[in-house]
Amino acid sequence: MKQQPNKQEFDLPLSKPVFRGQKHLRIALVGMPNSGKSTLFNAVSATSIQTGELTGTHSIYAECPVQIGFDEARLVSLPSIQSLNNLSHDDLVAMQYLLWGDQLPLVSAHEQDAPPAPFAPPDVIIQVVDATALERHLELTIELSQLGKPMVLALNMMDEARQKGVHINSRTLSQQLGIPVVPTVALMGQGISELFSAAANAVREGEIPHPQRPSDYIVESLKPLSKALHDPELQKAFCVPYSFLIMQVAANDRYFIDELQQHFPQRLPELLQLRAEAELSLPRPLEEELHADRHHRAATLFEAVSRLGPPVEGRGWRYWLDELFLHPRWGLLGSLGVFALVLFVVFEGSVYLDSITAAKLIDWVSAWQPETTSGVVGRAVADGLIGLVGIVIPYMIPLVLLLVWLEEAGIMQRIAFVVDRGFHKIGLHGGVALPFLLGLGCNVPAIAGAAAVASGRDRIVASLLITFVPCSARSAIILAIGGKYLGGIGVFAVFMLTMIVIAVLGRLLTRRYPETGPGQVIEIPHYAMPSAHALISKTWMRTSDILTIVTPLLVGGSIVLALLSHVGADDIINTAFTPITSWWLGLPVVLGVPILFGVLRKELSLLMIYQALGSFEIGMYLDWVQIITFLIFLTFYIPCVSTFAVMLRTIGRREAFFSIALSVGVALVVSGVVRLLLEGVNWLQI
Repeated sequence: MKQQPNKQEFDLPLSKPVFRGQKHLRIALVGMPNSGKSTLFNAVSATSIQTGELTGTHSIYAECPVQIGFDEARLVSLPSIQSLNNLSHDDLVAMQYLLWGDQLPLVSAHEQDAPPAPFAPPDVIIQVVDATALERHLELTIELSQLGKPMVLALNMMDEARQKGVHINSRTLSQQLGIPVVPTVALMGQGISELFSAAANAVREGEIPHPQRPSDYIVESLKPLSKALHDPELQKAFCVPYSFLIMQVAANDRYFIDELQQHFPQRLPELLQLRAEAELSLPRPLEEELHADRHHRAATLFEAVSRLGPPVEGRGWRYWLDELFLHPRWGLLGSLGVFALVLFVVFEGSVYLDSITAAKLIDWVSAWQPETTSGVVGRAVADGLIGLVGIVIPYMIPLVLLLVWLEEAGIMQRIAFVVDRGFHKIGLHGGVALPFLLGLGCNVPAIAGAAAVASGRDRIVASLLITFVPCSARSAIILAIGGKYLGGIGVFAVFMLTMIVIAVLGRLLTRRYPETGPGQVIEIPHYAMPSAHALISKTWMRTSDILTIVTPLLVGGSIVLALLSHVGADDIINTAFTPITSWWLGLPVVLGVPILFGVLRKELSLLMIYQALGSFEIGMYLDWVQIITFLIFLTFYIPCVSTFAVMLRTIGRREAFFSIALSVGVALVVSGVVRLLLEGVNWLQI
């Protein structure tokens, strides 16, 4: 009898629950003015930001969905708040949301206004503090800890604190407060992933901050008042933690005193009398004493966790790299600089690599001009393999290797964070930025990566746009032809045109798919020197399909094209494509077959261009306008079969076929318009 497998071997439950669907997480961003709260919110927000006024106020809140790993969350950024005592009406409503959300307590039954916000109270509070003024912000931290909710402290602007000589021990601060403390630089995306992961874990663990009791002498003076407030009826009516209720009444908070007057008029005189008696035992009015004590405890805590030293003058290479890649103004220029450097290195290196590989093979077979069918097939096989070598070794492998190096070094993720702002403008969150960049290697894993981090409308739009990202095959064609006949500026212009087209299409597609998806927390890793093993293994993983897929297609396509030419059947295909090639694009009629077979693999188009023209020197047959036109058409033309197959699986048949129609239309329109413009410029020069 066959032994049944142990059920436990296959049941791999998650160690921690995942917040999804109806159980999604609610996070509130709280902070004093100028703490970086808005910057943090914008760094993770999506395009579906909802804004509104808290009930009965002019205070604006912002809300958006956020994807945190496998967890779904709703992030609410509240108006800035200084304290929880004796608040103005607008600030009071923010505190009411933190306490009760869309369900006001019994003591507010007499109020005519609706709840402060149309959504549930937060599961966790993230307080954003300015690390350069930590002592002042800790006073609010002490107050928030009394709310009895899971809480995380975002120790923001840590870079500025270090520059000012303020060194903070976040681990000790976390132990003192009983909450996670995460150093962040929201402006540069540093620590954000760790911050939101800590928030989700805080809710899972159900940990609340350590009680931040006032000094012993104040506690002793408040014992009679505390005993009187220890009433189940009062606690049920207010629905707040017992310690928080004591502090608010002791501080003579207007809201709580008014509610007691409204609902417990018979109890209020006693409570006020006990408060007055407590005040008599103190050197100052109770409200002032509580504030002074809170200030003292914040100062003591600050001294325990911080060290003041000389400003950090020496800035290492990591600082300057982050200034280049993560700066809100210069980051995009830095990203473009990296992209241009990659193209330059590949372009310069390809000249040498091509001279020692494909060029020598071309010279070797150039004298072979067969006339028999078997000879034609043999020459076609040789041309196919030479074309494979001429694409893969000088262009594809160096490009993929450099992209892998940037990814392993942590630079690619920083570029993704910077371009996140641009992706918001075309209706996508920054989580798909990295798949877009990976699309420079191959569109297939890029679309699969976008499907993994996005869903619904975002998945469809991202997949459609990724098909326009020049993969390594198309980039190889651009570099091989454009680099040789147009120079570095011409190659860069083609890539810039691609970025412009993607941006315009993104804006148009947001109108076709108006619904929006959640924002994404982008993890920014530490800089690292990539290992040789990681570089080789990942480069091989992303180019290994060359042996299994591309090689048969290149060789088979070369044979088919050679046989078509041998029997004269290629003329039929070329004639059918004449309206596109000759009439609209102004290209030689013989390029119809390369355009057709480019659907299989883009690499095939380059090889077939050489075969169709009968020479590897296409500059002898095409002028610079024709070369640019043809390059642009191939760049936007129908994605290859592999890309189409993965789109069928990820976005469905309807949208996959729409992508074909879209790519054909864009290729024809853009290349045709560019041709007309360039011919106009050429005519004016004449």
